[in-house]
Amino acid sequence: MMITFQSTASPDVVMLRDLAQYLLGLIGKRLGERGVIMHDELPHAIDRLEAAISEDATAEATLEALHHSAGNRRDSRNRLSQRAWPFLDMMREARKSDADIIWGL
Repeated sequence: MMITFQSTASPDVVMLRDLAQYLLGLIGKRLGERGVIMHDELPHAIDRLEAAISEDATAEATLEALHHSAGNRRDSRNRLSQRAWPFLDMMREARKSDADIIWGL
């Protein structure tokens, strides 16, 4: 199932339900049929998501260092930063415009 996040500050962001639930959980929200991230919640939400991305990058670098060899390269295409970028960008734009982010309408 797809979840569409909407804000007047940016284009819609569409993602799979599991990813939406995970990202919302990182910022302290729950995925319901409908929801909102109020503009005054955005600074804290952005900080939490950026911290999670940073922690993921550190963990990935550590794993890569432990398993580094020419024949043992890990595929890092599914890193959190790549999956979360559109949502994080939406939150940043909404913060600049004092706009809310909604889903489920």
